[in-house]
Amino acid sequence: MEANPPKTGKFSLNYGLILGGLGVIFGLMLFMSDAHTSQSPVNSIISILMSIGVIFWGILNFRKANEGFLSIGEALKLGAGIALIAGIVSVLYVIILSNVLDPDFPSKVMDARLADVAGDFTPEQLQQQKEMGLKFWWFGYPVILIVNIIIGLIIGLVGGLIFKKVQPDY
Repeated sequence: MEANPPKTGKFSLNYGLILGGLGVIFGLMLFMSDAHTSQSPVNSIISILMSIGVIFWGILNFRKANEGFLSIGEALKLGAGIALIAGIVSVLYVIILSNVLDPDFPSKVMDARLADVAGDFTPEQLQQQKEMGLKFWWFGYPVILIVNIIIGLIIGLVGGLIFKKVQPDY
């Protein structure tokens, strides 16, 4: 009698919630240190390292639960699924951040982004750019999800290539 193989969805949900929770903790840490509007690449690097760690952890635990076997397709599903769940948690956090914790967050982010190009535009043009950016602020939410899934697919592919172990046909 053959045991039921583990489901990638269950692992994606569990590890996606772990990754999303770590992201929220990191985001709250940045918020409390008033660095949540920083455009520092260090913040992105830390987030990507957390993603790599949790997705690899999920892939390895799935392989362990699957009698030591893992296909690249399963690793891709796990990477994308974990990243999708973490992305949903991230979007919920950004919604709470921008509507409850720091209602000026969108404006602060637009100011930080426009500060880099301030010399190229007149103050009126900068104000128009800011107003347009604030009008389409919501567009960032699906972008967060899409970017998370793409990163999850890449990490899942790398994890699948590293941890792959094909089940014999016999």
